[in-house]
Amino acid sequence: MSKLIKEDIDKFFIGQFDAFEKSLNGESKKPLHAKRKKAIDNFKELGFPHAKHEEYKYSNIAKIFGKLFNVENLSDDSFSLSLDEASRYFIPELDAIRLVFVNGVLDNKLSDMDTLPKGVHIQAIKTAADDYAEDFEKHFNTHEIEGADNFSELNTAFTNGGVFVKIDANAAVEKPIACYYFNDAKNADVISQPRNLVIAEKNSQVSLIESYVTLGENTSFTNAVTEIVVEGDCIFNYYKYQNESNQAIQVGATMVHQLGKSVFNGVTLSLNGAMLRNNLNIAIHKEHSETNMYGLYLLDGKTHVDNHTVVDHKVPNCESNEMYKGILDGQSRGVFNGKIFVRQDAQKTNAFQSNRNVVLSDDAEVDTKPQLEIWADDVQCSHGATVGQLDADQLFYLRARGIDKKTAKSMLLNAFASDVLSNIKIEAFRTLIENKINERL
Repeated sequence: MSKLIKEDIDKFFIGQFDAFEKSLNGESKKPLHAKRKKAIDNFKELGFPHAKHEEYKYSNIAKIFGKLFNVENLSDDSFSLSLDEASRYFIPELDAIRLVFVNGVLDNKLSDMDTLPKGVHIQAIKTAADDYAEDFEKHFNTHEIEGADNFSELNTAFTNGGVFVKIDANAAVEKPIACYYFNDAKNADVISQPRNLVIAEKNSQVSLIESYVTLGENTSFTNAVTEIVVEGDCIFNYYKYQNESNQAIQVGATMVHQLGKSVFNGVTLSLNGAMLRNNLNIAIHKEHSETNMYGLYLLDGKTHVDNHTVVDHKVPNCESNEMYKGILDGQSRGVFNGKIFVRQDAQKTNAFQSNRNVVLSDDAEVDTKPQLEIWADDVQCSHGATVGQLDADQLFYLRARGIDKKTAKSMLLNAFASDVLSNIKIEAFRTLIENKINERL
């Protein structure tokens, strides 16, 4: 395969859309398709983001896509995944509403939606666009948000295989909703573009987990978008877990609209993959809202993880807290770019941001850029970033008490990560992550 350049990649996806559009038949006249067409037009304008885009300065996805991806050899629709095979990657001991996606498409046979709790509505996004037309008209790709980029436009253009979730007003959903995304790259390279819309109505509570896995040795490219609408007096817990193959390229955008006074808690956990880009964009529209964002990236080998976050304070009397931590070994690379916007009307905003990194190898690299843009004057805002090695005094303290060097390092790194892990409220999920970290360390 000859190396693909950016223009080739643009032409490839535009050609893919033309073929996709022809397969829709009568669907092309529906409102959803109008949004698809607008999105592909926007994509054509700028194309596949590359290193000259400021937001992708340290993460040239176009380059790695062109280097690894074989557009001549893409998987078709003949893939199959058994429940037994999929269950090996389910979170052990987790009692959840299970949703399974294969190559970006919701698989009803592998999912567990037969007995949904009262107040929970779930179905494929393709059919929900008709069945929940009012919700789609109101919320699907309609709320402007800082940080959205051309990957999101590309995803919107191919909206077809994701899921629609609606939590009714006053519903407290005890079971988390666990979304397992499998890319089947056993026989060929694969592209998946799941698009999800999640609506939490007034006074509801729910937890959502997204887990990503690529099966097989071929390359996978995932371009995922999850749009979350949070209404008044809601508590929404969101978890993202990435433990991908060494040939997996992933771009994920989570776009959160806090339309009412609410609490949003997000935790992003990245362990492995060729290149992982996480865009977490949050817009706060109502006073007295709270936003908490936590992240941990534990990297080795040549894994590249880029976390880009945006919190947009549009109104007064709100609070956001952000803490991302990285542990990097081998030839891995971590990128963090966190932006906090405090608009002119957003007086009495409290906004805090921290990025801390421990580098264990001379070949590992970190690029960190916390940012504040403040137009209001009555605010309390701070940000900071650190990059360093393990504390030599702490290591000496443990060694002096008879603890071997390997165990002492592991203890210190576990303590470093615990500030993030303590924010995982689902015990079975937290146990899984702790075990994975212990195995790595």
